[in-house]
Amino acid sequence: MNAATNTDDLAPTPTFNQAFRIFAKIGLLSFGGPAAQIALMHKFIVEEKSWLSEKQFLGALSFCMLLPGPEAMQLATYAGWRMRGPFSGLVGGLLAGLLFVLPGAFVILALAAIYALYGDVPLIATIFLGIKATVVIIVIEALLRVSKRALNGNIYWLIAALSFVGIFFLALPYPLIVFIAAAVGYLLGTQPADDKSPEIPVSVSAYSTFKTIAIWLAIWWVPIIIMGQVSGQPVLTEIGAFFSKLAVVTFGGAYAVLAYMGQDVVANFGWLSAGEMMDGLGLAETTPGPLILVTEFVGFIAGFREGGFWLGLAAAIVTLCVTLVPCFLWIFAGAPYIEWISAQPRLSGALSAITAAVVGVILNLSIWFGLHVFFNTVTPQKYGFITLWQPELATLNWHVVVLAIISAILLLKLHWNIMKVLVISAALGWVLVEFA
Repeated sequence: MNAATNTDDLAPTPTFNQAFRIFAKIGLLSFGGPAAQIALMHKFIVEEKSWLSEKQFLGALSFCMLLPGPEAMQLATYAGWRMRGPFSGLVGGLLAGLLFVLPGAFVILALAAIYALYGDVPLIATIFLGIKATVVIIVIEALLRVSKRALNGNIYWLIAALSFVGIFFLALPYPLIVFIAAAVGYLLGTQPADDKSPEIPVSVSAYSTFKTIAIWLAIWWVPIIIMGQVSGQPVLTEIGAFFSKLAVVTFGGAYAVLAYMGQDVVANFGWLSAGEMMDGLGLAETTPGPLILVTEFVGFIAGFREGGFWLGLAAAIVTLCVTLVPCFLWIFAGAPYIEWISAQPRLSGALSAITAAVVGVILNLSIWFGLHVFFNTVTPQKYGFITLWQPELATLNWHVVVLAIISAILLLKLHWNIMKVLVISAALGWVLVEFA
């Protein structure tokens, strides 16, 4: 599980406190879904601290996009694993991954409890209105930054454009888009001609990889098996098994999770209603951490309905564990191979093509998120095999427009600190809704 020696001898070696502060800051500021979260990590880890090189970051991003589960959390885990110094490897990966997800997990748990006990709270909605407006600008900035680095040839621009068309207009499955991009990149072998990187050996043995897999499988499944024997609460076992299955098949993040679990949790299990399902996604979209934390909301509501607050708490913990433990398995087993993959011309071409496809996906997320933030009503309209998202112009929320313009000026023009802008925007959101 230990990291390989960093190929960049000039990369600084952070202390534990430095790593803790940076990854805690990322976890607390990681609003807005994977696009904004990836941009935030790039800003801190690549641009400011140089703990990863540009090539390492993009290679890891491409690899994480291939995996089921939240790619931003997996990327954070890899960044912690890959750092130089005594806290790299397993400790660094756990530190980065947990700090990325736990702040949002605590917030979701608190909001889920308030939601279950008291229903929707208008104050929270008005505060998060400002946060949503700022997140739109963060996502746009992420799109510009990632595209500038990833689209370094006509073939990449074409892949990005076709990926956007495929996912936005044709509603093609995200895994299919990634697979096609990877296949095209592999066949073309699109590694840059001037990249003469030496052969990079794999840093671990096959035995070590199998041992890592076995350990994390045990961490994943043994608690579920024991819980099923001693808890006396069948709902906990059902939740553990159901969300474990989702952790393996949900490529594409939280929206893919909704597609997989929506019908089952509403119609088959009866854990919550369709409206509650969307409320949970709304909470996850406006709180820090990966959007896949919507599963924690579902788990809490399911347990709460079955046996009150404490069973809801237990169900939320089970859901969180079986959703996130597989992410550590994928990264700790696969991380030692990422740079080796990047050094193979055809495999590197596949990863580069995936990164280009990611630009199209981020553009899709930017437009989708922007439409749903600026307009209160957005409906999908099908024209044959084409799907168009059509906003109802009368539902334009002028509060959000004003807040987004202010956020754009503060972030893009004046380059203010993200945390400061989020706080200001949240406060202004409450003021505008209450008094304007």
